[in-house]
Amino acid sequence: MTVVDAHHHLWDLSVRDQDWITGPELAPLRRDFTMRDLEPEARAAGVTRTVLVQTVTVPEETPEFLALADAHDLIAGVVGWTDLTRPDIADDLARLRELPGGRYLKGIRHQVQGEPDPDWLLRPDVHRGLAAVADAGLVYDLVVVPHQLPACVKAAASLPGLTFVLDHLGKPPVASGALEPWASGLRALAALPNTVAKLSGLVTEADLASWTVEDLRPYADVALEAFGPGRLMYGSDWPVSTLGATYGDILRSTRRLTDPHDHAQIFTTTATRVYGL
Repeated sequence: MTVVDAHHHLWDLSVRDQDWITGPELAPLRRDFTMRDLEPEARAAGVTRTVLVQTVTVPEETPEFLALADAHDLIAGVVGWTDLTRPDIADDLARLRELPGGRYLKGIRHQVQGEPDPDWLLRPDVHRGLAAVADAGLVYDLVVVPHQLPACVKAAASLPGLTFVLDHLGKPPVASGALEPWASGLRALAALPNTVAKLSGLVTEADLASWTVEDLRPYADVALEAFGPGRLMYGSDWPVSTLGATYGDILRSTRRLTDPHDHAQIFTTTATRVYGL
């Protein structure tokens, strides 16, 4: 079976700082992570296509990622960043599409998890930007924390023509073992037909030193029940996931969390369909 890794990152600190990498826990990430690092690991794990996802909210990153996709056959799609609130967002999305590698632009993402306003997604200027993303035929990736899920539900309900992709299952509190209120928020989002989610990023929400597959299982089970395998996709969240696991470990653990009968959808067809790979 071919595997699509629907969520990974890349960065070169000589090109741009990653100012979110702070403190001793994240210190192992304060180095370059490039295609030279990723490609051998991905190929060895049977991954044939990937989706490269934005990391910082600067306009220069997305054109760089599109050019990378144009140069590397492993990268099949890019989820980039643009300012959703800019008045000319439709023109900016069109401009990105015209750049080298522009055909690889599949979605847009903003670091909503860092916004102090829990209803940031519901602001009129943001809503207008999300509508422009839909009009451009792109999807919107949601990177949020559990208390922001209610706003995600309202945003997705108000824009039925836009597909919302929930990254990392909305970052459930795996280390604590708690399910609520995260599970209720996830189920409410999954009740909307224009939503899908990524089985990704769970290890970094667990105890990095001692996590087991069984620690992750309750959260994966809620997502499988809520979304079903046809609306779930696998993502490694590399290299952030290297804080607690190897690239191969993440893939193997996700296989153990899911029914083999569902693997074709979770590891290949959902991402291929949603991102138009």
